[in-house]
Order: sequence, then C-alpha cells, then structure tokens
Amino acid sequence: MRPENWHLTEDLDEFLSRAGEFLRSRPALHTVPLSVTDALRRRGLRIFSAEAPVFGVLDDGTVRATLLHTPPFPLHVTPLGPREADALAARLMDLDHPVPGISARRETAEAFAAAWQRRTGTAATVRQHQRLYRLGELAVPEPSPQGRARIAGSEDRELLIRWKAAFDADTGHGVGMDPAAWADARIADRGITLWETPDGTPVSCAGVTPPTAGQVRIAPVYTPAELRGRGYAGAATAEVSRAARAAGVTEVLLFTDLANPTSNGLYQRLGYRPVADFAVWGFGD
Repeated sequence: MRPENWHLTEDLDEFLSRAGEFLRSRPALHTVPLSVTDALRRRGLRIFSAEAPVFGVLDDGTVRATLLHTPPFPLHVTPLGPREADALAARLMDLDHPVPGISARRETAEAFAAAWQRRTGTAATVRQHQRLYRLGELAVPEPSPQGRARIAGSEDRELLIRWKAAFDADTGHGVGMDPAAWADARIADRGITLWETPDGTPVSCAGVTPPTAGQVRIAPVYTPAELRGRGYAGAATAEVSRAARAAGVTEVLLFTDLANPTSNGLYQRLGYRPVADFAVWGFGD
C-alpha cells in the first residue's frame, strides 16, 4: 500500500462523493464519520474550531478506508491493516499535517500509533479504551423513577450549557464545540431528552444524533453528580432509545468508556450489545 493512495481534501462534497457509499455500507462501525460529516454539512465546516477539517480516502481503485480530522480532536480513521496504517502515517508526514492523536478500532489505533512513533519519534499514550454498543431488544428499566421525559427546548438553554460544560469536565472532553453553540444546535435538532421529576425539575439528559444512513448515536448521557444512582440516566436513555426505534431507525448505537463499569452495566441491562472495541491515543504528551 503506497502513501499516495491516501487522498486528502478539505472539500466535504468531494469527500462524500468519493466515500459516501463506503461509509453507508457499514453504518454501525462508521457512525462517527457519518454523524460528524452530517453535522458539518448542515451547520458549517467550522463548528468545532476555526481550523478547517480534513477528510481522507484510501483508494487504490476501491475505497478501503476513510480519515476524518476535525481539529482539535484526534484523527478518526476507519479500520486499517498495519501496512495501510503505515502508509497513512507516511502520507501525513509528507504533508506536514499535525496529528494530535487517533481514535479508531483498537487494532487500527495501535497500528497507527506504532507507525507514527516509528516514523516521528513522538511519544504515544492511550487516553481511553471505548466499546461501541448497538441496541438489541430494549429493556425499559423497572421500576422506573418517578417523573417523565420531555424534549429540551429553548427554555432549557442555560441548563444545557451548564450540563455540557460539566460533562466535558467529568469525561475529559475539554475541547471542541463551545457549550453554548452545542446547546443551540441540539435544541434546534430536538436532540436532547430531559428526565424531570414530578415537580418539573430536570435531573438527567440523554442526547441523540440526527439519523444518518439508518443509524443514530446516543450521546451524551449526563446526570449531575449529586443526583446519580437513582435511575434517572437509565430512564432518559431508555426513552431516547425507544423514540429512535419508533421513528424507524435501524441502528441505535452508543460508545462507553470501558473504565466505567457503571455505564457499561447500565447499557447492557437496557439491551445494548457489544459491536467493537475502540481506543483513543494521544501523541506528544
């Protein structure tokens, strides 16, 4: 596999024209590039930062893989073999493209990290091990906490801003979209469901991406620390999962941090089943 088989561009339409069919062919494994490119197409290329995103296609006559880089996040790459990962590292070095890290299937992330270290001498460390789940048969938690679910609206904007900032701090996602811009986008998409107590107090939330290629991804799920352990997150997640299925979505997906046994246990009890393991590596730290 030659480095020049990797074709990089800042043109989203060109990328989707070339790689769209490939991405739609495996919507579960390709949930991140599908949902992110959909957001970029609908809301603009610089929703995450002032720096333009970069898209890549590995094409030797057949599209074999894609790359998505929306700074300041790590590269996101679809599955690669070691030779393909090494060719990508060589191509990025040739273009002097900054590489803060990589997020990919565990084996792909390991292969690229090894190639990047070998070629650049840059230190590489694992930041997070993740698991991708898909919903099987939904099991609504019983007993459900008292209260009800409702879609977040403009009146919830300040709450969502605070909760997004707190979620980022809790998970280490301290970079990326401004919480206010995130809240505005999610409200516009009707993409956040709140669980509220009988007196109308919001106590938890679960988000969902807009449908793309028959899939959605549940994210984020957040409950303030003082309200955890009462079933609110499970109730909110079950409701957005039910609503997605009722809307005809084929694949309902979510990622978990494998270091968090509580969330992994919760989602499995709700009916989510493992699809694949991913890893996030950082370079240069």
